[in-house]
Amino acid sequence: MGSARATPTATGPSASPPPPYGRRPAWRRLLAWADGLGLAGLSVVVGCRVLDVDGRTPVPQLLAFLPWLLVPAGLGLVLALVARWRIGTAWAAALIAATSWYAQPYGPGTAGAEGHLIAPVRVLTANVEFGGGTEDLIAAIRREKPDLIFVQECEYDCSAALGAQGPDAMYPYRKAVEASGAAGSAILSKYPLRPASGIDGTFAMPGAVALVHDRPVRIQLVHPQPPVPGHIPDWRTELGAIRDYAARGKDRPTLVAGDFNSSQDHAVFRRVLDAGGLRDTAALGGAFRTPSWPADIDGIGAQIDHVLASDDFAVRSARFLTLRNTDHRALLVELELHSG
Repeated sequence: MGSARATPTATGPSASPPPPYGRRPAWRRLLAWADGLGLAGLSVVVGCRVLDVDGRTPVPQLLAFLPWLLVPAGLGLVLALVARWRIGTAWAAALIAATSWYAQPYGPGTAGAEGHLIAPVRVLTANVEFGGGTEDLIAAIRREKPDLIFVQECEYDCSAALGAQGPDAMYPYRKAVEASGAAGSAILSKYPLRPASGIDGTFAMPGAVALVHDRPVRIQLVHPQPPVPGHIPDWRTELGAIRDYAARGKDRPTLVAGDFNSSQDHAVFRRVLDAGGLRDTAALGGAFRTPSWPADIDGIGAQIDHVLASDDFAVRSARFLTLRNTDHRALLVELELHSG
């Protein structure tokens, strides 16, 4: 019989013993810690969306860009895989799944309306940033010929230009609040307007009742305080007033349009939709998630400019228009008013 061979053993400085089971190298542990901090921050924002609350600064600001959180969440997943951190991998994957779920349209998924057609209605809303975008707005009005126009941040020069440069002949009916800076607003209409109470806020939010082929339609311009640090309570209060307006007219044809300073990822905005049974026309008209602010960065931003319509309206199309000298894109929607 042959003699047993001795198993060779490695010796020398290159033969260090393997680390204990489950022990990662220091650089992987450090990477996992850093990744965990980032995932924790993302979890606060996504958690507020799941819990249907807006939280405190900086959560409301970050919620406006919720779909973009998929980028850092994806990076967190890659880092967890590199660090061989199983909990982090599952954590990041859960954040990606939740964010993807809530990136879908909120509310009813139909753009139809019942009853016979009363009239097509084209609606344009634009924030012209202290009047800077007025010239391009007037050009867009002449080109697109909307029936109802909602203009925010329309200061004195803007208000004068809307009358002096032609639209007055096309839009004989107007409800405007003239003021300096961002406070001024105007509604222009081809349809006769009956007076109606507006909504109190930091910026002017006039309202009226438009007679669309003799059918009364409640129309309301909105421009609540933006959710900047230090003004979150004002933002919530003013969007709460918009919600109350929507709720009071739940059974009547209604259009609410303007710069909401909020997106569908804000709980206060979703409550406006729910309270009034309103539909976000951009989501139904083919422009879902198209950024409206800031306008000077292509493809990146938040959709905070909206036209909300009751189910008396069918949505045919929606598109955003670029205006110079303003940080917002204008929104043009084509609707049809039905008898309901």
